[in-house]
Amino acid sequence: MSPLFRRKSADVASAPEEQAVIAAEPRPKGYTPSKKELGVVTPKRTAQGRRVQDPAPANRKEAYKQLRERQRAERAEASEGMRNGDERYLLARDRGPERSLVRDIVDSRRTAGSYFIGGAVVVLIGSSVAIPIVRTASNVLWAGLALAVLIDSVFISRRIKKQITARFPDTTQKLGSLYFYGIMRGLTFRRMRVPKPKVELGATV
Repeated sequence: MSPLFRRKSADVASAPEEQAVIAAEPRPKGYTPSKKELGVVTPKRTAQGRRVQDPAPANRKEAYKQLRERQRAERAEASEGMRNGDERYLLARDRGPERSLVRDIVDSRRTAGSYFIGGAVVVLIGSSVAIPIVRTASNVLWAGLALAVLIDSVFISRRIKKQITARFPDTTQKLGSLYFYGIMRGLTFRRMRVPKPKVELGATV
């Protein structure tokens, strides 16, 4: 075998021995060994500020496009979470177990307020008609709707007070605020309520 190859083999074999000798040599006080000496491998850094699966933008236009797509996806996720009643995405007015209970109380029954908007449209059309009897009927209908909403709001408030007091005796929520929250939800069409109803009509809450 050639001396050249013998020298390389000898060098490779002696490398671990040299490292062991270097490691065994006394170090001056306060000396900190390097990562290379300790055999520590530094992992590569991952890209920050974008998802790993997203390719790196080639230019500013591409970066802006990716940003808009991420924002659109985040808005869609937040909107879906809000509709489903996910606490992470709810507005401050909808958060808390007390508000969730109020929503269930209102959603478990039919409310006069849900017919109020439709009745108001009928009254508005009837009031614009020049026939006196139609105008009179529109005014009577308007008064009947207002009275029905008022009575229904009283029943909703009483039920909210009874349930909140029984289930959350130490709540810090103001009952007046919960009353208003329930009444305003009752004035909204059931299909348009956000968060969407979790209980069926007639369910026991």
